[in-house]
Amino acid sequence: MALPPLDIPAYGIVSLGGVATGLSLFAWDFTRWWTDHKKRFNLKALRDLAPQVLCLSYGALLILCVGGIIGSAADWSLWGSNTVGDVVLVYGFGATTPAVTRASHLALTPGGHVAVIVITVVIVAVCSRRGFRWDFVRQIFAGLSLGLAKSIAGFIGMAVAPTVSLAGDYVVGLL
Repeated sequence: MALPPLDIPAYGIVSLGGVATGLSLFAWDFTRWWTDHKKRFNLKALRDLAPQVLCLSYGALLILCVGGIIGSAADWSLWGSNTVGDVVLVYGFGATTPAVTRASHLALTPGGHVAVIVITVVIVAVCSRRGFRWDFVRQIFAGLSLGLAKSIAGFIGMAVAPTVSLAGDYVVGLL
């Protein structure tokens, strides 16, 4: 049986392989968190999960940046995530990888872009103080991979983008 040719989607489009990559990255850290906290689930356990969810949300915001260096880097990362997931699905399992991008793209407002800049500075400040954190990187890439998906996996982009845009517009005085 011949395998189908690998059709890597263009920039700004997420494939089923990209979603598989994002969900796998999220599952890695969530599983490690769950095994450490399943017997003593309390407020401290949720506090340990919060940085992962915030980095996942930040990644979803990055993929909504429409241009510039950060937007291009996010698109390049999404392309890499799609490629890795598509190769695994097509050549590892013989599956197909359709595009699963949301029909209506969200875009951040100018205030939302300011908020992303501030969040980027905060993440860099935390990492410079506490050292490089692979769990942050994994969740940012997971957010990049899931931010444009049209299913429940892409809910993070649908929920976070309008909130950050509204807050950013309010803070910088655009409302």
